[in-house]
Amino acid sequence: MTWVDVADGSDFPIENLPYGVFSTVDSGPRVGVAIGNRVLDLSRVNVPYEADFAEPTLNAFMSRGRPAWDAVRARLVELLTDPAHRNAVEPHLMEEVTLHLPFEVADFVDFYASEHHASNVGRIFRPDAEPLTPNWKHLPIGYHGRAGTVVVSGTPVVRPSGQRKSPSETAPTFGPSQRLDIEAEVGFVIGVPSTLGTPVPITDFAEHVFGVVLVNDWSARDIQAWEYVPLGPFLGKSFATSISPWVVPLAALEHARVAPPAQDPTPLPYLRTDEPWGFDLDLVIEWNGTAVSRPPFRQMYWTAAQQLAHLTVNGASLRTGDLFASGTVSGPAADQLGSLLELTWNGTSPTTLADGTQRTFLEDGDSVTISGRARSANGVRIGLGAVAGVVHAASG
Repeated sequence: MTWVDVADGSDFPIENLPYGVFSTVDSGPRVGVAIGNRVLDLSRVNVPYEADFAEPTLNAFMSRGRPAWDAVRARLVELLTDPAHRNAVEPHLMEEVTLHLPFEVADFVDFYASEHHASNVGRIFRPDAEPLTPNWKHLPIGYHGRAGTVVVSGTPVVRPSGQRKSPSETAPTFGPSQRLDIEAEVGFVIGVPSTLGTPVPITDFAEHVFGVVLVNDWSARDIQAWEYVPLGPFLGKSFATSISPWVVPLAALEHARVAPPAQDPTPLPYLRTDEPWGFDLDLVIEWNGTAVSRPPFRQMYWTAAQQLAHLTVNGASLRTGDLFASGTVSGPAADQLGSLLELTWNGTSPTTLADGTQRTFLEDGDSVTISGRARSANGVRIGLGAVAGVVHAASG
């Protein structure tokens, strides 16, 4: 039990202790942890590797590896539960802060791991063919994104412009995307790098992954549809990817681990493990304040451990700050879909919001917030915080 006043149902109980980067009106960005509705300034308390926490990113600390991560977590629990430390620690609990991108993003990879999402997309765009492509159940499909456009929650999302061509048009046109979408995802942050040419085995997942963030991979479906054959997503994805400001450490999610759905056919040996690396996470998507979907992460077909093993099996190296995302999280039910493409069935079935307005894709001024929670010990829920963004009109 912590001596900090934490409200019942808070996203950030003592069992969580997520890391982020914050600033105050009189001091620049540095590292803190969230506890209740406050942020503990780690650069001002007696913890291991204290100098790392005076940095404006988490990268230095993340690179130290699991023994260091465990040592700091144990010390934080001690400081925040033992009343003997209260007088020394309490002055460094902040309430009025500005949150920043928590780590410097090295590379960004996005996967396509939900069988429900992939099947829905197949039914929408290939109605006369099998929903899943022949390779889908043999490997975690993914693409490399743009690290430089990963932004923290709250950053305005400017509607992208690009080439578009509908099936009824004879030639492409240029202009702002007319089918702007979201994708509710979960991201995994790399702490410990690996050596070029050496694959990371699936058993080493927890030695490299520092923690978890929420992801909104904004998508311009009309730009994407025209450009993605034959090489895949490009400008329809790379204009903005938003992440939550708090990185929930992998250790905080230990009690949320579950076995993934049965995989058939059995994956190749490098993708096999007896470790249950699925996570029991519940997401909520709010569109202009209306909860329109509740995607269940526990139903993702490919796990993050399998994704990491596949990402490096060709010898590709990891760097501190690499981010790889799960792909859209969708469940089997109509209220469990993780994209507007699915929720409105490619714009043919509008969604009605609480104010009575109907939407298919995003309009200028629309806001989207994705939040998430995980199961923890003793019935306590671990919050993943939220990732939010408001759509701004195209520039120019």
